Amino acid sequence: MHLTVIARVLGIFLMLFSLTMLPPLLVSMWYDDGATEAFSIAMSLILGIGFFAWLPVRHVKKDLRTRDGFIVAALFWLSLGLAGTFPFMLADNPGLSFADAFFESLSGWTTTGATVMTGLEHLPKSILWYRQQLQWLGGMGIIVLAVAILPMLGIGGMQLFRAEMPGPLKDSKLTPRITETAKALWYIYLSLTISCAVAYWFAGMSTFDAIAHSFSTVGIGGFSTYDASLGHFDSAAIDSIAIVFMLVSALNFSLHFYAWRYKTVRHYFLDSELKFFFSIMTGGAVLTVAALWLTETYDFTGALRYGLFEVVSIATTAGFGTADFSVWPVFLPVLLFMMAFIGGCAGSTGGGMKAIRILLVFKQGVREIHRLIHPNAIIPVKLGKAPVSDRILESVWGFFALYVVTFMVMMLALMATGLDQVTAFSAVGSCLNNLGPGLGEVSAHYGNISDTAKWILALTMLLGRLEIFTLLVLLSPSFWRS
Repeated sequence: MHLTVIARVLGIFLMLFSLTMLPPLLVSMWYDDGATEAFSIAMSLILGIGFFAWLPVRHVKKDLRTRDGFIVAALFWLSLGLAGTFPFMLADNPGLSFADAFFESLSGWTTTGATVMTGLEHLPKSILWYRQQLQWLGGMGIIVLAVAILPMLGIGGMQLFRAEMPGPLKDSKLTPRITETAKALWYIYLSLTISCAVAYWFAGMSTFDAIAHSFSTVGIGGFSTYDASLGHFDSAAIDSIAIVFMLVSALNFSLHFYAWRYKTVRHYFLDSELKFFFSIMTGGAVLTVAALWLTETYDFTGALRYGLFEVVSIATTAGFGTADFSVWPVFLPVLLFMMAFIGGCAGSTGGGMKAIRILLVFKQGVREIHRLIHPNAIIPVKLGKAPVSDRILESVWGFFALYVVTFMVMMLALMATGLDQVTAFSAVGSCLNNLGPGLGEVSAHYGNISDTAKWILALTMLLGRLEIFTLLVLLSPSFWRS
């Protein structure tokens, strides 16, 4: 294990992250909102910590090994989550405690969107910008992690994607070098963000709100500059724009890369995960709109508008709100919440277990039924026309088992802090799936739960964003044996 290399990488990460304090610092100076000093101090502290971590090992040139990669992936999110707490604590408004600041920072970085803050309209503009910026940076970090890094460590949903796709996308990287892959993904991600911001602006948002909400829309984070989220604008046009960009961002970014590189969209229609994802979306939307209309919660137009938006928002794990789905009638709150367990596609900014894993679990279940009828038959599980190896199927079932165990342990831990069953269940599901809003006491925000519960949920966010394996492998004694 190359600890010096790990220290060098993390030092560089922290120094680069310190530069992200410049945009909110400039926003604070522009609006004269009183948070300028907080961002100046935060930038200096993070830069200094990163510099002194990097300085003693600056000449180390060793390559990272697989085990080093696991540690870097975990420490990346943890260290930047900790570094991100400074502005929230140093600014007089909101002036959060360490537990609240870490929860808010990590929620932004992991694009969970769970918040402990209320009265957003009264916060400094720079703090609002900073929250949104965290989710945008976190979303891009997720894409690079999922598409370029985790596959090289032998984990992550992109393994499943490569099992189906032919040609250049079947390799562990989209381009021969990670830096080229990351650069290409950044271009796509930035282009989507700019397009989303311009669309929001044309639909009636101010320039500030348009940019801020484009950050959390493309990052599928769900943070907003208003307590009422996108419902504040009460605009069908804005809702429609959000739906489009949430769906686009919930798709595998390798598909977008392929479209950008080869100037074709044909592969979208051939992708098994995409077709499964949209079938789930369509089914959930039909059920939701019909239930809202038949129960006379809204007229048909209202049912279509609010039902479709909430289905897409919750199912993609964005977590924006135009209505309080937790009080909707019959089975709707549970239906929408359960859709978040599926989440977005592999290699997207969406959370959840990923659509491709659910698809493979379903296909394998069907295969077992056929085997009961034809016990001697050889029945492969296929994605499209390509058979899926048993190694990948074992990985899917391993992930599913760890997911269930993790969920149970975290839920019991939350209930031990005094939360009721509905709140504990939804809070764990929301944070493990990087969704944000929950049910019960956390339907609006997480500010009223105990600090102990917040620390438990912060760990849950990390587990969900790092796809469980990446973090839990560090607890294995064999990992630390030389």
